[in-house]
Amino acid sequence: ASKEVADAMTSKAGLIWQWGALDFAGGSVVHINAAVAGLVGAFMIGKRVGYGREAMAPHSLPLTMVGAALLWVGWFGFNAGSALEAGNSAVLAFMNTFTATAAAVLAWCLGEAMMRGKARMLGAASGAVAGLVAITPACGNVGLMGAIVIGFVAGFACLWGVHSLKKMLGADDSLDVFGVHGVGGIVGALLTGVFNTQSLGGPGLVTDWVTATVGSNDIATQVWIQAKAVGLTVVWSAVVAAVSESVDPGGSSTCNCTRAESEAGTNVFGMNGTRASEKTKVAISGMMK
Repeated sequence: ASKEVADAMTSKAGLIWQWGALDFAGGSVVHINAAVAGLVGAFMIGKRVGYGREAMAPHSLPLTMVGAALLWVGWFGFNAGSALEAGNSAVLAFMNTFTATAAAVLAWCLGEAMMRGKARMLGAASGAVAGLVAITPACGNVGLMGAIVIGFVAGFACLWGVHSLKKMLGADDSLDVFGVHGVGGIVGALLTGVFNTQSLGGPGLVTDWVTATVGSNDIATQVWIQAKAVGLTVVWSAVVAAVSESVDPGGSSTCNCTRAESEAGTNVFGMNGTRASEKTKVAISGMMK
């Protein structure tokens, strides 16, 4: 009777769960999903005025670092909290989140130093986000050494994503959502299938929910399952995003602004017929002086 109940519950679960895909805290359904939707939106909305011809440096590097630090701390709750209890799994997720992110920062800085002769703080912040993204599906599904490898690989992969891949795609991905969240999410999802196996220090997976038996699939089988989950997420998100952008009367068709509005900032002029108050305009103008 217990096995029948377990099978009945599994039959009601999501498709990638039924396939046996491992995603501890939402690498596919959050990061890859959002990254693909953002990329589709970037293609459909079009490029910013001056993109590719004018320098568009970050507005405030100190605020970027503050935001990255807050993300790093908050991600502990995001990943460890996905264990749903304060147990061994939560501890593993917490430690993996820390170590993978640190490894990604080092990898990004190393890669940037090799490319440009020196590492930058903006790159370190981007590397931290890359590591956080990549370890999200793996945080409770791999061992500590596996987490370090995932973070290190993600640091280099996402650095490639925001430089080479971004140019190849040609989209104005202003905050490198696909280069970091998309590439990092895919790397993390696939490598989860590699390092989950107990032979490489991973915790394995539950093979029988009735007896709580834990085992491991062979690496090739689990990586194939992970790849199918990634592919489904990419296709699903791309189609839904494209349809949503096409049918929304207030969406991509009305998001482009004039050069004057772009230079002054859409927070001053407003979008879709709305306008900021005079007090807001004055306050923002004072900050810009």
